[in-house]
Amino acid sequence: MSKRLFFSKCKFFPSSLHRNANATRFAFEFELCPELCTLLKKKTYRNIVFLMVPSGFASGAFPGTMRVFICVLIVSLASPAATQVQSAVLNTQTGKLDIKEGFQPDFVAFANFTDDIRNTGWSYLEVVTNGTYNDTMQAYGAGVVESAVTSQLIYKHWVNTLIGYCGPFKYDEGYCRRLKKYITDNLQWVAEQIEKNPDSPYWYQVHLSLLQLQGLEDGYNGQVTSPGKLSFNPLGFLLFQMGGDLEDLEAALNKSSQSRAVGSGSCSALIKLLPGNKELLVSHDTWNNYQAMLRIMKKYNFSFPGLNTSLSTLSADESLIPGGTQAFSSYPGSIFSGDDFYILSSGLVTLETTIGNSNPDLWKFVMPQGAVMEWLRNIVANRLARKGKEWADIFSQYNSGTYNNQWMIVDYKNFIPGKPSIKEGLFTVLEQIPGMIQIADKTQELYMTGYWASYNIPYFEEVFNASGGEDLVKKYGSWFSYSENPRAQIFRRNQTLVTDMESMVRLMRYNNFKNDPLSECEGCDPPHNGENAISARSDLNPANGTYPFGALRQRPHGGTDMKVTSYGLFKQYELLAVSGPTWDEVPVFEWSTSPYRNLLHLGHPDRWDFPTVHVRWSK
Repeated sequence: MSKRLFFSKCKFFPSSLHRNANATRFAFEFELCPELCTLLKKKTYRNIVFLMVPSGFASGAFPGTMRVFICVLIVSLASPAATQVQSAVLNTQTGKLDIKEGFQPDFVAFANFTDDIRNTGWSYLEVVTNGTYNDTMQAYGAGVVESAVTSQLIYKHWVNTLIGYCGPFKYDEGYCRRLKKYITDNLQWVAEQIEKNPDSPYWYQVHLSLLQLQGLEDGYNGQVTSPGKLSFNPLGFLLFQMGGDLEDLEAALNKSSQSRAVGSGSCSALIKLLPGNKELLVSHDTWNNYQAMLRIMKKYNFSFPGLNTSLSTLSADESLIPGGTQAFSSYPGSIFSGDDFYILSSGLVTLETTIGNSNPDLWKFVMPQGAVMEWLRNIVANRLARKGKEWADIFSQYNSGTYNNQWMIVDYKNFIPGKPSIKEGLFTVLEQIPGMIQIADKTQELYMTGYWASYNIPYFEEVFNASGGEDLVKKYGSWFSYSENPRAQIFRRNQTLVTDMESMVRLMRYNNFKNDPLSECEGCDPPHNGENAISARSDLNPANGTYPFGALRQRPHGGTDMKVTSYGLFKQYELLAVSGPTWDEVPVFEWSTSPYRNLLHLGHPDRWDFPTVHVRWSK
């Protein structure tokens, strides 16, 4: 007899059985009584009722002859979200930062954090720094205070996603040795550039970003001091930042078993002009491993000045850097998005989908010297750029050739609802691969077609060919073609149905793979595939199916969220968001009934059927 038994259908009990009368949903977990006693001793559940019921409680669930009793654990999923506010305060006697509960008027940085994962699939974090302190103290304090309120989530996310990466269990020792050296050498080169270029806005923001990360790591490790010399564990919190970079470094550094499957995509994006140019919607779906679904929606408000010797390129009327305030979807332990999706105080919205590199000849361009990792270039461009072209130019410096993406930069300052098209400046596209970056203003194309879709295949022909796109088409067919990929066709067909935010959300969550002919897969058995949709559900593909390449097989991978903002929302850094795999026209993802129930998913809800939320921030 299995120790864990689940009913196929939940039954609802009267609200009088639990303390939270406002609860509207329940999750039911059926355990043998001894195991429940263990759970009870841990005191990890709130709003719980334990009932002793006969084994035949659910019709057909258990044979009537069974004599064991089952404990029914009723957990309210509508329990109030836990909110905490903490401040990093300068201790004038020690010169170090102390963490204090609540809002402190003399804060260096404060954090307002709400853990609402059980109700909405998201946690929410706001970090604000105090401009009366110097920039290095602000940056370090921002990291310290974020760690103070998110340390539990950081630990869970580390366990779920990184605990086995280069130790402590079985791992590729040769690759991990090469990776550690690469990271160490790269950090040394970056530190040298920071020291050599004290008046460079670029290297100044690189330094502040690394100080923020240092504060996050120091705070988590209980080693808070004051901002000083950078000192990182190369296989510590840097790995949280380097998730995308690592996929390419595995190939460049010859890892024996690489995590990226052939054809594996990372994200869908759509930029849509509504009829009559009345609105401009910008949307993004993250595609990721399901173990990475502990999510935090973040807003940073950093008071880094735009007028000092280190930022001399900024105009005199700018008191702060252009992108000092940012709202973005993110993860525990990360100081950038990683998805990526940002709403910036500069008026820019920046987002990307991964295009990767399938040409091994290009890995020779991936070197630790002369390169800044993608996550760091991303942060610097978001902070310093005022226009799309400027963002692309900043980001293009020191191309690492890792986390190779198609970036889309929308400048809402150049959009006027209901007005005719403009020639340039609204929409910029950048594509990066090792040794090459292509940039183009696509404002006119956006106005002509009414939309821009992005789905992990390069747009620029030179990038497509150089990265091995032609070879993939020859080997596997039109699935790798820019125009004939299933998502390209679905976007082309369905984007005309988008008339408002609701229909945009519906398209970005679209997956009807069993009934949509565009989701058919040449060479697959069964012929329809959960990967071939705007929001993938690869976990729904049969394990015993036949698939021509890795991305189409059964995997714990798919669309893990949806975000969309608009001209009407972006000024307040607002957006609509959904957390978890899509379930509009396919079954809800549930860890307990999934083929991947044994994968680590510490802190995750079991059932991922969360609604769309309107993300608003405190004033």
